[in-house]
Amino acid sequence: MKLKSIMAIAIAAVLFQSCQKNPEETGISEAKVNFIFKFDSSQVRLNAIGQPAPMPAGHAGQSPRFNLMSAHYVEMTPSPFTALGAGAVLYKAPEVTTGGTKAIDFANSRFAGDNQVFLSVPIKSFAAGTYTWLRVSLAYQNYDIYMNALGQTLNATVASFIGYNTYLGNYKVKDSTVTVNANKLQGYWAFETKYMGIGYLSTGQAPPGATTVPNPLFATSPIPQGSCLVTGEFLSPLIVTGNETSDINIVVSLSVNKSFEWIDVDGNGTYDPNNGDTVIDMGIRGMIPKKQ
Repeated sequence: MKLKSIMAIAIAAVLFQSCQKNPEETGISEAKVNFIFKFDSSQVRLNAIGQPAPMPAGHAGQSPRFNLMSAHYVEMTPSPFTALGAGAVLYKAPEVTTGGTKAIDFANSRFAGDNQVFLSVPIKSFAAGTYTWLRVSLAYQNYDIYMNALGQTLNATVASFIGYNTYLGNYKVKDSTVTVNANKLQGYWAFETKYMGIGYLSTGQAPPGATTVPNPLFATSPIPQGSCLVTGEFLSPLIVTGNETSDINIVVSLSVNKSFEWIDVDGNGTYDPNNGDTVIDMGIRGMIPKKQ
């Protein structure tokens, strides 16, 4: 009798478990907030304190054509007075000490292009509430520009490392691979172009502080020196209840309005490195996050 009872209970348990379906089997997925890069050449061009920034006299700029971008840190905050790290920290990229000091691990970074998702976070993983500001620490950008050389207009690809410090094993600019095996501070770059089928590659390092990082909250929420923690206000407050059943899509619109800036020695408005034009800034020129 006891054996029959035990068997009956065991069978009932098996039947009960077989009736339970996980979200994947039922087609139900967990709601997420998705962050999407948008590179906008017409968006207002800002300086480091979030004010409109016309091109200085004697300088010229170009709006790059973006291929890829990566972010190192993402945080949403409820107010302009929220200290760095005290909001909803949604992402922090892997870091290593392979090169000596702590640095972003480029080999394990996430990359995305225009209109592509660069981060998806389950809504249940952070606090419900109303968020008004977004902080995104940008780490790497890869884009194309035009340059003049030897009487020709050439297409060139720029790999620009704008994170605070990045450990690089090797990386690809366009067709060429550069081997480093060391840390590189913010402002390290590589430049690749071709002339009559022959490839040219150069690398360099911008001086500290040369990369513009717009932060309209500089007075209440300063950012670490040497970081690329861009700050932007949501176009309208983002309300998260925590009970969402569908994804929330956030377009992170980045101003690339003449973000590639140089000293225009010959005054012709085109980038002519052989004539002495010198690049002085590759920083993003503002950020507007908005719910899609």
